[in-house]
Amino acid sequence: QVQLVESGGGSVQAGGSLTLSCVASGSTSRRNCMGWFRQAPGKEREAVAYGYIGSDLPYYVDSVKGRFTISRDNAKNTVYLQMNSLKPEDTAMYYCAAGSLCPSSPGYAGMDYWGKGTLVTISS
Repeated sequence: QVQLVESGGGSVQAGGSLTLSCVASGSTSRRNCMGWFRQAPGKEREAVAYGYIGSDLPYYVDSVKGRFTISRDNAKNTVYLQMNSLKPEDTAMYYCAAGSLCPSSPGYAGMDYWGKGTLVTISS
């Protein structure tokens, strides 16, 4: 089993920044892939950024490229999502997720473990 606890959400104005954190515990083999996903009201859940441990080429959804950065501190079992130049359309519940394998195509298939989420609200 894997447990994930997110933090760092909040309300900021457009153009601002937030850093989300996800502390993981439990089986390391079941969290080779870790990432961030979001779901806005009335919309489907979408992948924001994810990657394998040590990967230099994480996946980013086009809408956040150049603004968001995913990173991880293995010593702290923590994955971060640095979010800059935030836009109102980034408003969503953000979830940390983990799985043995990353999705083979953009999505969240195979991400077996999920945190409870942290809310990000961006005002214009």
